[in-house]
Amino acid sequence: MIRWIIFILIIGVADYYAFQSLKTITKNNWWYALYWLFTIVVIGNFIFQFFGFNRSNGFSQANSFAVGFLIALVVPKLILIAIMFTEDVFRIPQGIYSYFMQDDSASGNQIRHFPARRKFISQIALGLAAIPFTSILYGMYKGKYNFKVLKYTLHFEDLPEAFDGYKLTQISDVHSGSFDNINKVEYAIDLINEQESDVILFTGDMVNNKAEELLPYVDIFKKLKAKDGLYSVLGNHDYGDYVSWNSEADKKQNLEDLKALQKDIGFNLLLNENRFIEKNGQRIAIIGVENWGKGGFKKAGDLKKASSHVDKGDFKILLSHDPSHWDAEVVNNDYHYHLTLSGHTHGMQFGIEIPGWFKWSPVKWRYKQWAGIYEALGQYINVNRGFGYLAFPGRVGIWPEITVIELKKQAKEA
Repeated sequence: MIRWIIFILIIGVADYYAFQSLKTITKNNWWYALYWLFTIVVIGNFIFQFFGFNRSNGFSQANSFAVGFLIALVVPKLILIAIMFTEDVFRIPQGIYSYFMQDDSASGNQIRHFPARRKFISQIALGLAAIPFTSILYGMYKGKYNFKVLKYTLHFEDLPEAFDGYKLTQISDVHSGSFDNINKVEYAIDLINEQESDVILFTGDMVNNKAEELLPYVDIFKKLKAKDGLYSVLGNHDYGDYVSWNSEADKKQNLEDLKALQKDIGFNLLLNENRFIEKNGQRIAIIGVENWGKGGFKKAGDLKKASSHVDKGDFKILLSHDPSHWDAEVVNNDYHYHLTLSGHTHGMQFGIEIPGWFKWSPVKWRYKQWAGIYEALGQYINVNRGFGYLAFPGRVGIWPEITVIELKKQAKEA
């Protein structure tokens, strides 16, 4: 209870300060009422959704939207507060100087003048605050289903001749428990199939916590087709580690249920295992590790075990959910993993990106490889931005991704 009181007090004080910008540009009480109504409803709903939050139930869509609207409320007001505070850096010294140094020569009374806020500064503040506010609301309404197909061509000197021009599609981080529009999911599955890739590779986090989240979408995912099959690995959320269970047996059964559902869809789930795709007497290895992540994330991945029976000279495609695994165990491994496919970061579902020119997200401060293709020591990693979304029910600037990679047998052009 104490933490909620502190939360309300901090929000209330900050909100009243941000409110000064609105008071400066209008004296209309209806605007004041709308401002405070939206604030009270959003904060009240957040408290309602999370007061006494039960981890055994997982993170519901209602929880997710409560978080989303709170972000939409707080982020713009942080901008307002920053600008109002900057203005006060100049207003307060002026007021102090006026109070102590200026006199009315006619009356002899001291002028106690604290400079009024300038209207144009408040207008600028509200204009700037409107940008994240509308962007966040758009991201919650449409951005989370704004699927993008990103295509890359990668060149390898040692790619088997039979696989020159081989196409793979990667998806990652479905988080099926977050979806709220089954038609949009079906559209995305159709979009994947339209790529007509030779193989489809899924790099983990099919659910948020529980296998049952996938049930409404099983028949839709069954439509996925690729002539060389579908392969998948587990992500950190698939193990059910982020909710409370009645017993360890229930938790284990949940994981077995998820494995069975993936098999029912048609995925060949690789649990520290590998498979070969053969063509005209030549082969490439698909290697899948269980989740391996830094910073407290599960380390069930066993790269050596997953690569058993794979020759050092084989062309290798590694599926590993968390990209931190690449730097930690993969890129300097003498086995030379030609292409690693990861996900996990979601690109933080927030950032600025101009394809081919510029990309930025706060997640770059946590992950060295966080979105797109990276190269080191003649090896590549692609970090997929994610198919679904988690916690924040939207995406702003970093859109849901379907990756298509074509493998070419030739040296990369200079």
